[in-house]
Amino acid sequence: MKKLFGWAVVLLLAGCQMTQQEKPTKQEAETNPAPEQAMTPLSSGVLPETESAEKDAQVILIQAEPEDEPDVVIGPAEQEDVWKRIGMQLSIPVPEHKKIDYYRNWYLKHPHHLESVSKRATPFLYLIVKKIEERDLPLELALLPIVESSFDPFAYSHGSAAGLWQFVPGTGKMYGLKQNFWYDGRRDVSAATDAALDYLTYLSNRFDGNWNHAIAAYNSGGGRVSRAITKNTRLHKPTDFFSLDLPKETSGYVPKLLALADIVAHQDTYGIAIPPIPNHPVLLQVDPGEQLDLAIAAKYAGMTVKELQSYNPAFNRWSTAPEGPHSLLLPVEKAAQFELAASKNKGKGLKLIRYQVKSGDAISLLAKKYKTTSAIIREANGLPNNSIRAGQYLMIPTSTKDGSIYALSAKNRLAKTQAISRGQYKLTYTVSSGDSLWTIASKHKVSHLSLAKWNGMGPRDTLRIGQKLVIWKKGSKGSIIRTVHYQVRHGDTISAIASRFKVKSSDIIKWNNLNNQKYIQPGQQLKLYVDVTKVSV
Repeated sequence: MKKLFGWAVVLLLAGCQMTQQEKPTKQEAETNPAPEQAMTPLSSGVLPETESAEKDAQVILIQAEPEDEPDVVIGPAEQEDVWKRIGMQLSIPVPEHKKIDYYRNWYLKHPHHLESVSKRATPFLYLIVKKIEERDLPLELALLPIVESSFDPFAYSHGSAAGLWQFVPGTGKMYGLKQNFWYDGRRDVSAATDAALDYLTYLSNRFDGNWNHAIAAYNSGGGRVSRAITKNTRLHKPTDFFSLDLPKETSGYVPKLLALADIVAHQDTYGIAIPPIPNHPVLLQVDPGEQLDLAIAAKYAGMTVKELQSYNPAFNRWSTAPEGPHSLLLPVEKAAQFELAASKNKGKGLKLIRYQVKSGDAISLLAKKYKTTSAIIREANGLPNNSIRAGQYLMIPTSTKDGSIYALSAKNRLAKTQAISRGQYKLTYTVSSGDSLWTIASKHKVSHLSLAKWNGMGPRDTLRIGQKLVIWKKGSKGSIIRTVHYQVRHGDTISAIASRFKVKSSDIIKWNNLNNQKYIQPGQQLKLYVDVTKVSV
């Protein structure tokens, strides 16, 4: 900073002659230069009251340079990058600890992970930060979805936890998140964030404001953390998080979050640049007040169905939930367009099919055929129960587009998961009464954990009769499995084909979903997984 000088007076004495004795010799002048004279600042422009100044001084006025403006500090809300907004408000201490060092080093060595996280977080992070700030909670909580789900709103874990905040079904319901055929609130970013902050606030109060304990409890449960604290208290040991005996996953959970917080707050120090996210609203929540086909909603907003679903991952099917919620998160710049179109087309957000009931029809069968539920058909037609009669007309709500258009529906996501190659050949298994993941896995000599993963499930998830599961198998030692597409000929039977290719008839039926077919027809294509070391093909 430049110093501010007032008006200065420099007195230059003239006519003062030095006596011979006062003049310095040439040698003295070279070895003892005269010290720099100090400037005496003046106040109110008053000159020094010296006789010599009055008589002999030449007055020179010097105007000082103006003082620089102080540096302007940009607050969190004024930052351009929401990561910096978070970094400026982090408050939980980050101690020196080997586990924190480990996770910090991991993130720094894998910058692409944080790049991917930032891309997925872009639509949602500002919304989450605002909700945390409004509650005056630690901004470290905005980083929990990185630890929980890598900011994937469709994430589903082995413990049946879903969404950004990874709620298990029971806890989700406890905090008001609906879960049904149409809608899973655990994947509703706005609703699940509110529920997560409610839960974390409860845990903070339970542990007297100790956020390390509260965050650990979010991972493993409040009871487990309380028991660990009680145990250490009884043994006269410290009760800070790092001293507690907790499950391996939980003991790494808090250090992982603290390592992330340290990196976010000190990106320059660590030489890492997390891709910026705009520090302003990206999405707005709008409520049309009625059930909408997602294809129609996307048309109203001028966007693709897949993009709309990516912002609203809670909707399992082709529409919003019949009984609500109906609200959608939409890009800020498209919200007004959507609301205008929705208001102009009130009551036209669904396609209704007028169907005449035939002999043998049942509401459950019609619901399956038109990809809806019995309850929706009853509601659309004012039916008190499932009783219908031949000749009766029903109005059946159905999707306006082919199922493939709804790319991120639960059905299409499952199909994509089941299509990922996990072995040399694939079986399709239809669940029957009494089946469980463990019994099916045991029967086919595969891990029940793998079986769950192949089918987008958790190992404790329940099965329903008629559900289709994929089972990936590896050939036995020395075998070479190849996929064979066989065209049925006149006179062929399943048992004859099985014998020819050294496979089981039951496998041919499963591979080709032939359970409901009595016969195979000439020209029909069958898929076989054949060990070519046993047969010539």
